[in-house]
Amino acid sequence: MANLDSRRVAVLATDGFEQVELVEPTAALRKAGARVAIVSPKAGKIQGMNHDKPADQISVDIALSDARADDFDALLLPGGVANPDSLRIAPGAVAFVNAFVTSGKPIAAICHGPWTLIDAGGVRGKHMTSWPSLKQDLVNAGAVWSDEPVVKDTRLVTSRKPDDIPRFNAAMIELFAEG
Repeated sequence: MANLDSRRVAVLATDGFEQVELVEPTAALRKAGARVAIVSPKAGKIQGMNHDKPADQISVDIALSDARADDFDALLLPGGVANPDSLRIAPGAVAFVNAFVTSGKPIAAICHGPWTLIDAGGVRGKHMTSWPSLKQDLVNAGAVWSDEPVVKDTRLVTSRKPDDIPRFNAAMIELFAEG
């Protein structure tokens, strides 16, 4: 497994994140040695979901208003329907993601997570995958979409759903280790 020692990873999320899509990738990143911080527009705790049922609340490490993309080496965007739908209309969240896009830092997004990338200008010309309902949104924004468990395009890794998490985690860690 790749070593992520000294790598600092931001996980941008808010209420409505899919529990397994935040918890399992975060655990994999930490196991690989990354320093992970949950960044959110909301301070305190954010509510996870198991599909459409409430799951655990997760503590926020850094309020989005205090977070700077320059302080991180990579970005993880978990899914859940409500989470990226809320983030994509929050100017600060879009600006935070855009800073990763424009700087060329690696980004990993799963399920509905790529929605925020659309608004941050990070999908045009990219080969990507996602939850199937995002296909047309991504295509309309200029991405090339395919139904695959994991797709890597230069500095971006995307995945479809919780069943793909083991392959997503491996691809994400490999990408983030590249620097």
